[in-house]
Amino acid sequence: MIISKIPYYMTRALLITIILELVIAIIIGIKDKKDLLNVVLANAITNPFVTLVPIIVNLKYGYVARNIVFYVLEVLVVFIEGFIYKKVLKFKKLNYLLISLILNIASFGIGEIINYM
Repeated sequence: MIISKIPYYMTRALLITIILELVIAIIIGIKDKKDLLNVVLANAITNPFVTLVPIIVNLKYGYVARNIVFYVLEVLVVFIEGFIYKKVLKFKKLNYLLISLILNIASFGIGEIINYM
């Protein structure tokens, strides 16, 4: 990876994640504009960290270490975003961790497909 392309990769990852998670949030029934904004804001907080840290680890320690760090961070994000959703969402039809898990599995899976192409 070329270091000068890191901002591009980070921006691309954030935009794709936000679009995917908003679509999935709407599909699972989240319609309130403030709740949808909070989904965007939660991702704006967590996504840059989950994107940048594995890149740095990959540059310093290699691909295997990058994958380990990436998957650990993805699990942590489910809990962090679940906590955020518990505090800020009005949507009460699903458990907050379940909302976070659904959104993150969807964006992770679709993101992996996009990156594979």
